[in-house]
Amino acid sequence: MAFFQDNRSTEWTAGACRASNLGRKAERMGIIDILEKKLGRYAPANITLYLIAGQTLVYVLFMMGRLDPSQVAYSADSVLRGEWWRLLSFPFDPPVRNLLFAFFAWYLFYLMGSALEEHWGAFRYNLFLLTGYLLTVAVSFLIPGHFVTNAFLAGSVFLAFAFLFPDFQLLLFFVLPVRIKWLALITWLGYGYIILTGGWAGRLLALASIGNFLLFFARDIIVNLRYGRKQLSRRVSASARSNDKPFHRCTVCGITDKTHPDMDFRYCPQCDGQHGYCRDHIFNHEHVKKS
Repeated sequence: MAFFQDNRSTEWTAGACRASNLGRKAERMGIIDILEKKLGRYAPANITLYLIAGQTLVYVLFMMGRLDPSQVAYSADSVLRGEWWRLLSFPFDPPVRNLLFAFFAWYLFYLMGSALEEHWGAFRYNLFLLTGYLLTVAVSFLIPGHFVTNAFLAGSVFLAFAFLFPDFQLLLFFVLPVRIKWLALITWLGYGYIILTGGWAGRLLALASIGNFLLFFARDIIVNLRYGRKQLSRRVSASARSNDKPFHRCTVCGITDKTHPDMDFRYCPQCDGQHGYCRDHIFNHEHVKKS
């Protein structure tokens, strides 16, 4: 029998297989992985320190009277009037005006931001902050007369950290140890309350923060839900299997409380070990003794 091979067909098939494999690989990688592969080397490191340093400088200028908070406050109206530089000053607006609470906020932001950067890498962390920033700015144009803060952006960093490190213990007021997942739950409830009962400005800003979180964690949440559902089904199946097992079994004839639910079973105190017998054999059996 002769065997003929068309080289062009083989090359085309091999090329199609390679393209198919690359397509499946791209699907597995995801858009963020592809962007990181192409642009990851351009991502600046330690962006958290730069943001805190900028906010600290602005805070000092506030205290010295060299800068007024209204000059840093951001709203879409101000940008539409030509004050485009507010887009750049918006991330450097200090979290609060009280020095003690500002220090605590900076400490948490550095702790969580540096942990996220170490876990994700500089590119993903920068992309996470940039996405939250762009979503917040986009939402601000839907409420142009409303002043927008970066509090919800900082909140998205907190939620991301809590999702990745749920058992991390935080000393609340430097005294009370609390797992971060419970504080995140309170934050989620607060966001839900704002979305349900708050004004449109608060709703949109909260949704922008949640949108930032979901863009990065939606796949992980789906996987966790599937895994939890599988675990639950396994536990139910194991429980069903354990319920199918008989509780009593006659050592002599082998009947059980499953096969004979009306049968009475007793255990012989003269046998070594736990040996049960039906009522027909409780007084009519050879005692089991260990040799």
